[in-house]
Amino acid sequence: MNKTQSIIAILVFAVFLTIGGSTLYKWVSFGTVDSAGIFFSFLALSYFFNWMNWGDHEGGGEKDELDRHIKTQSAKIGYYILMILSGLILFISEGTGSFNEIDNYPLVIVVGLTFVTVPITEFIYSKKFK
Repeated sequence: MNKTQSIIAILVFAVFLTIGGSTLYKWVSFGTVDSAGIFFSFLALSYFFNWMNWGDHEGGGEKDELDRHIKTQSAKIGYYILMILSGLILFISEGTGSFNEIDNYPLVIVVGLTFVTVPITEFIYSKKFK
């Protein structure tokens, strides 16, 4: 990573810390949750990791076979981690382990969609090659 890329990565991380810190401060001090702050802090964090890994906030340009393998494997692992975390968030936010006591139906739908997203995508993508 050259000097310019390092400076940009540091600036992006500083933006993440600023947004995340401001959001955390509002939550601790005033008891309010800033949805935009949470969203944009995650967005800045994703930019930071793309800069650290690929030297570009969009994930880089031309990739060799190793880069494609890294992206494929990390996408698979990330999918399953996201599936587990969304289920945990559902049960923790509702404060119950019973589906009968859950009232947050949009989040139940999101958790359900995590189970069908990859199989549906693989089905549609496989039609391209068959």
